[in-house]
Amino acid sequence: MSETHGRGREETQEERADRQWTELLQELRVAQTGVQILFGFMLAVVFQERFEDLADVDRNIYVVTVMLGAATAATLIGPVSYHRLLTGRRMKPQTVIWASRMTVLGLVLLFCTMCSTLLLIMRVALHNQLALWLVGGMALWFLLCWFGFPLWAVAKGRSGPRVGDTSDRGSDQA
Repeated sequence: MSETHGRGREETQEERADRQWTELLQELRVAQTGVQILFGFMLAVVFQERFEDLADVDRNIYVVTVMLGAATAATLIGPVSYHRLLTGRRMKPQTVIWASRMTVLGLVLLFCTMCSTLLLIMRVALHNQLALWLVGGMALWFLLCWFGFPLWAVAKGRSGPRVGDTSDRGSDQA
């Protein structure tokens, strides 16, 4: 489709919803695979001999981590169910909106799951306060990569050239 100054793509609401749904599915495939692998490993931990040696606080962190992993998996798989149950009802634009919201919530839960997993692993591996500092640093990195950099790009894009700008500055827009 051709682009017009200030208007973006020339597509109907249904075409836009179809494109956005396809893009969202690709994003979900990446997130779902990682969550399912992490969740599977976390489920196996309880069956290891060393699990009995964990301190109560570490067991509690483990339980929280498994529950977060389950919530993350449910939230990131939810858009597939949402789409399947609404297919054929001419609700694709609304489905895309709600599935996108579920995906953002899933990313927040994934952030919490990753931090909780890292905390458990670092506490068991290091047995000292360095674990908290390492997890805090990694949490900050996750926040920057997943939310900070995209929000910065949005803010920068508002002051930059618009779609259709043929100047050199606008040629590398996504």
